[in-house]
Amino acid sequence: MKALIHGVTVGYSDQGDGTPLVFIHAFPLSKTMWQPQVDALKNTYRVITIDLGGHGESDIVTWNDSLDHYAKDIIHLLDHLGIGQGVFVGLSMGGYTLFSIYRHYADRVKAMVFADTRAQGDSEEGKAGRGSMAQVAFTDGAPAIADLMLPKLLAPSTIERHSEIVKQVRQMILQTSTAGIVVDLVAMAARPDSTNLLSTITCPTLIIVGEDDVATPISESQYMAQRITGSILVTIPKAGHLSNLEQPAAFNEALRSFLTTHRL
Repeated sequence: MKALIHGVTVGYSDQGDGTPLVFIHAFPLSKTMWQPQVDALKNTYRVITIDLGGHGESDIVTWNDSLDHYAKDIIHLLDHLGIGQGVFVGLSMGGYTLFSIYRHYADRVKAMVFADTRAQGDSEEGKAGRGSMAQVAFTDGAPAIADLMLPKLLAPSTIERHSEIVKQVRQMILQTSTAGIVVDLVAMAARPDSTNLLSTITCPTLIIVGEDDVATPISESQYMAQRITGSILVTIPKAGHLSNLEQPAAFNEALRSFLTTHRL
């Protein structure tokens, strides 16, 4: 589906009925990364996925250079769909964006799921790394970014044994515009530290992390879980950074259990 919102074309999917579940994708992918969750949950919930600007079917807005802009785009889509509150699921960059949603639109958040993400802002070294990657994207395009990112996104066991997942993730990256990749990197480098938000979170919160995630190690998820009162931490075995794609059954079970426990 596509919608024209504030003059910008936004790609999204909207399937099922019930409590809205809003899925926010990782860098540098698209809404299609959530297909295993859409398939598993659409018969019980209203499942919404969105392409952030420059990804998938959404237009690039080059001046949207902060995660606050992505957060606003998501809220505008929910307004367009007539949705007041939802359960938000963000993985990696999607998790960073979810912090922005909670910071500015807490009244729209019924519950949150942070997957393979962290609350801390980038270190100076991290910002420099994003700058270098942006230069690679500008010079060599999405194929070079795919080569750099695949070992960070997927566990070694996934790369070795599941070529279909490797192919799927590579294809998503290749379909992302170079401008979209650069804007993502600028936005992530500029994001504020969100550790001060953790103790203020009062809604039901689930934290999921792949056991073999090298991009955001388990310690990052433990840090969040220790500071969000009542939160639940689930570690997914044999999964890297894209735990929802690498081990969808375990990811979906963690999500279902959380939603059922809190009667969402």
